[in-house]
Amino acid sequence: MLELLTDPAIWAAFVTLTAMEIILGIDNIVFLSLLTGPLDKQTGRRARRIGLFLALLMRVALLFAITWIIGLTHPAFTLFDYTVTWRDLILLAGGLFLIVKATLEIHTGIEGTEQEKTGPKVKAGAAFAMIIAQIVVIDAVFSVDSILTAVGMADDVEVMIAAVMVAIAVMYVASEPIAGFIERHPTTKMLALAFLMLIGVALVADGLGFHIPRGYIYFAMAFSAVVEMINLAARQRRNSA
Repeated sequence: MLELLTDPAIWAAFVTLTAMEIILGIDNIVFLSLLTGPLDKQTGRRARRIGLFLALLMRVALLFAITWIIGLTHPAFTLFDYTVTWRDLILLAGGLFLIVKATLEIHTGIEGTEQEKTGPKVKAGAAFAMIIAQIVVIDAVFSVDSILTAVGMADDVEVMIAAVMVAIAVMYVASEPIAGFIERHPTTKMLALAFLMLIGVALVADGLGFHIPRGYIYFAMAFSAVVEMINLAARQRRNSA
């Protein structure tokens, strides 16, 4: 253990892996913020905490099952000369889930639903349980993608676990401000839903064997966010004039 703390290569791997895990965690934070938006402030905070705690448990558990995780990259079956792995199927299912979820939320935001017109028909407890179930599903998808990345960047499980714990801590601190910002500025919710759909498309592409470099996706997200910040500042200035 002492060797891990004194080895510069280990520290370099830890810093690099932590940064990568934080970047990959952006997807998780956006999803959690949108999913818990309809809940009241206290319940939404509790749902986000549960979601991040589950994400930590899944990532650590998967790290202790690295052999099984690596096995997900082995062929599951062949379709029209294309070899499909279990990882491809998980990413494909997760990507489709995000696309459908984002599409439904966009439709609700623009057109509204019968439930909005007639009042809520789902009990708060049932809605909370449904949100937690969706968080579990997407946490599993993001965890597999995250751990496969970690396996390729570090050799020691202890280093990977430490990096994941730091990344989850950063996500925990960032989740509240992001959720609050989206709540205070409803126009950013549509932008966040577009981000979610973009992430879903990237996962589907990965599942079909077409890898889209994450740098392109995060650059597009950052550029759009900066433009939205400028719009919000301009709107606030006009309102205060």
